[in-house]
Amino acid sequence: MRSASADLPDLVPILSRGKHRSPRKGACFMEMASYLAGERWSDHPACTHPLLASVARLVNDLTSDPNRWRLVELIPSVIGLTTKDPRADVRIALRCATAALPIASGERQNTLAVAVVAAERALATLEGRPTDRLSAASARAMDSAPVAARSARRFASGLDATIAGFRRFGAPTTVRLAVVGIAEACVPDPDERLYQLLIAVIDECAAVCGPKTDTAPRYAAT
Repeated sequence: MRSASADLPDLVPILSRGKHRSPRKGACFMEMASYLAGERWSDHPACTHPLLASVARLVNDLTSDPNRWRLVELIPSVIGLTTKDPRADVRIALRCATAALPIASGERQNTLAVAVVAAERALATLEGRPTDRLSAASARAMDSAPVAARSARRFASGLDATIAGFRRFGAPTTVRLAVVGIAEACVPDPDERLYQLLIAVIDECAAVCGPKTDTAPRYAAT
């Protein structure tokens, strides 16, 4: 994924946690996206896939203040990146779960391992593949947490979730649990991991959406 920092105007609001009434009060990642896209000021703009936007908001809020500036260059990449294809939700959730599973707390690992199995099944169903196989990335993540993986496989043997149900409930829950799990993990580089996760999730969504129309951002009046 290319760096899009050149698409940013010289004077932009400063990224900070939470919602803001206007650019003069600061901005979160998705509020900045709405600003650059020329939409009404909002942290839920129409220009970005809702689950991708959820990851971006969480990463914005859970990244430490000294390192949040790094996220700015990624903002133009989410503008216009949206689709109704259900594979996007599943791939985003799966990427988050596999990133978090190896380093999350034991309590979170159990749920994340179930999410990996459920997402793999959902994606296989959507793509017309056998549902009893894991991708290489998912297999590595499950191998990193063998106790949680065994428990998840037993639990998932009786799991009969629908694609619609996973998109509505499973995927958003997985995203929140995974991003918080990474932020709170006992690792020396949580900010870097959150940054790399957001890049990876943008790429997952882009892979489903296909090439974006290369339109210049429109800067909303403040």
